[in-house]
Amino acid sequence: MRRIFFKGRFIFMPLAAAAILTLVSYVVMQLWNNLLPVILHVGTITFWQAMGIFILCKILFGFGGRGRGWGGGPKPWMRQRMVEKFNQMSPEQKEKFKQKWNEKCGHFGHRHGRGFGDWESFATEKPAANEEGD
Repeated sequence: MRRIFFKGRFIFMPLAAAAILTLVSYVVMQLWNNLLPVILHVGTITFWQAMGIFILCKILFGFGGRGRGWGGGPKPWMRQRMVEKFNQMSPEQKEKFKQKWNEKCGHFGHRHGRGFGDWESFATEKPAANEEGD
């Protein structure tokens, strides 16, 4: 059964993507045609125009993801690398790094939840074992 699924995914995945694109394009078209002509006094659009608008928005604004806010914030694997590098630095290098970081990025510290200026917890943090094999 498992082998059949893996063989069928090459047919199923493109069909599923096409079905999702079709459904989303139809929803965009319906929302546009039912809301915007009344609100903004613009013309109605066709299905293909709706699909083009949707694809253009995806190109311009991104394809989603699990980010937090604008830009997505720091990724966990980035933080792990920083912790590893920070723990390998000498005390003089750590002080120089902290000073440079606060000069360039200090005002971003508290915006992403856990402050980057919290050096004590940052230095004692243990890098987690990477389960994905990177």
